[in-house]
Amino acid sequence: MDCKTRRSGQCHCGAVRFEVLLTDDLDSIRRCTCSFCRMRGAVAVSVGLDGMLITQGEELLTSYRFNTGAAQHYFCSKCGIYTHHRRRSNQSQYGVNVACLDGVSPFDFAEVPVFDGVQHPTDNGGVDRRAGTLRFDPAD
Repeated sequence: MDCKTRRSGQCHCGAVRFEVLLTDDLDSIRRCTCSFCRMRGAVAVSVGLDGMLITQGEELLTSYRFNTGAAQHYFCSKCGIYTHHRRRSNQSQYGVNVACLDGVSPFDFAEVPVFDGVQHPTDNGGVDRRAGTLRFDPAD
């Protein structure tokens, strides 16, 4: 059975708003070790290209590409927050910043799988390597 969850989100200043339709809700959370993701530090969740709708402020989005140019990272041009990106390893999906989803925080997850973006699957014969696990242990 295909169970989908609709979630709303926005950038920090609220100028860019969007809705996503997640097939696996938040079960596809991940981090990546590539140079850009290391610096950005976001936790992302996957959504199909047809599962994301920008409802406000699309004209305010700016994008950034690097290295192969396959991944396209989108940011609000007013507040600078990364909202989503078109994935390099799966061009039929966006990665969405979970911190931009209403009511969701990256600190809601005790463990987040971290994938090896330095040895990217597209560069090493399709092997998707897990680099480790990011853990959050809240103080009592």
